[in-house]
Amino acid sequence: MSPPPPLQIIQTPDGSRTAHNLRFGETYGSRHGAHTQARHVFVEGTRTDAHPAPRVLEIGFGLGVNFRATLADAAARGVGLDYVAYEFDPAPAELLRAVSENEVGAEHPAWQQVLQCWPHVPFEIEAENVRLTVHFADVLSVDLPQDWATALYLDGFSPTRNPEVWTPDFISRLAATLAPGGVLATYSAAGHVRRALAAAGLNVERRPGAPGKRECLRAVR
Repeated sequence: MSPPPPLQIIQTPDGSRTAHNLRFGETYGSRHGAHTQARHVFVEGTRTDAHPAPRVLEIGFGLGVNFRATLADAAARGVGLDYVAYEFDPAPAELLRAVSENEVGAEHPAWQQVLQCWPHVPFEIEAENVRLTVHFADVLSVDLPQDWATALYLDGFSPTRNPEVWTPDFISRLAATLAPGGVLATYSAAGHVRRALAAAGLNVERRPGAPGKRECLRAVR
């Protein structure tokens, strides 16, 4: 039996880490600043950093960078966090540990539980007013919560590599998961993604992108 491939960890300019995904041929997070992207595009882009009791739905848990950024923000503000994610192809636990070591949110008891339990099924943890549920399932074929999310992080791999989660039909399903006033954010500013969000009945706006991207998108129900 051949040994597993080495963990391809990448140090990004803001000091945070990401890694290369062999299946999709892309990095999990931005090479230009993984934590910066998580904070700018998703936490701030959905206004989760100002919400008194955020309920976050994430498409693509990846290495947990978005979760840790959200976790750290909620903990700093002293608010509760309910976080649900869908992950079809969970990364190895040792990769989550290596990428998160000494990083934002890594010392929180909820993240420590993630590292202890990953990727056991069912995956549900609670710690210090934080509840995290990760469904290891194909998000295209599951029943999604309706009218629930105050924030939706659409963070699949790029539309060219992972087109299934960027189709008009699926984006319409995602729009239905948002509570009234809920906000979807994504790093992609592709025209067909913007049009699909608008066709789903969301109010779409362009925002300045994180480092390495000119624009990103916010869409409000």
